[in-house]
Amino acid sequence: MLYLVATPIGNLADISFRAVDILKKCDYVLCEDTRHSRILLDHYGIRTPLKSFHRFNEASSEDGIIEDLKEGKSIALISDAGTPLISDPGCEIVARCRHEGIEITAIPGPCAAIEALILSGFLTEQFQFIGFLPKKEKELQMVLNQAAFYSGTTIAYESPHRIEETLKQLAHLFPQRKLSICRELTKLHEEILNGNAHEILEHFKENPPRGELVLLISPPAKKIFLEHLSLIELVEMFQNDLRLSKRDAIKMAAEVRHLPKRDVYKEFI
Repeated sequence: MLYLVATPIGNLADISFRAVDILKKCDYVLCEDTRHSRILLDHYGIRTPLKSFHRFNEASSEDGIIEDLKEGKSIALISDAGTPLISDPGCEIVARCRHEGIEITAIPGPCAAIEALILSGFLTEQFQFIGFLPKKEKELQMVLNQAAFYSGTTIAYESPHRIEETLKQLAHLFPQRKLSICRELTKLHEEILNGNAHEILEHFKENPPRGELVLLISPPAKKIFLEHLSLIELVEMFQNDLRLSKRDAIKMAAEVRHLPKRDVYKEFI
């Protein structure tokens, strides 16, 4: 059986009895960084062998793991921190197990995205998780623009050396939107910052960001029913409200409606 085991995101005490028991009983544990994971296992006296499993060797390791599972071995999959597969490797191996009828179960536990959501004070009934934000400026702008129109809370991961540039984009796109930055969750220097992009940027000028960051974008004050707009109206709204070029507005409309760009272009011919 394959066990998907959630591990602490900071405080080593945040692990379930069941997770420790499973990690002790498995034949081996798949992890991103064996040195990092060994700290956790040593803390709980777990002597189970660790095997490296990350995005660079995920594909090449898959066949061997599947064969071990078919032979009856018990294998645990963990990430460096939190719930595996959430912006971490593992989706392909789980899909393969499902396809081949190999039993899988998950041991629930910490997840930085959910921890940040409940600490933010933002809407929790409806939210979307978009993982790590893109590094390229145009792609980042497109993702943030889409988040601006989402009717729930948007959750993303961002690195400390890129958060200021992301906040500058947010300050330009929707300066008054409430944001939350959750930093070093469950650790000694845990910090939750709420405010608009300008306010949080001012804070970071005096206190440079460190550690893992979760960025949350609050819903728009007024729900926007994009599905009620025609494609032409949608493109024009993106041009006017987000100051996008016609080309970028068409691209964004295509992504929002899940259509090929050529279908949107046809509306303007």
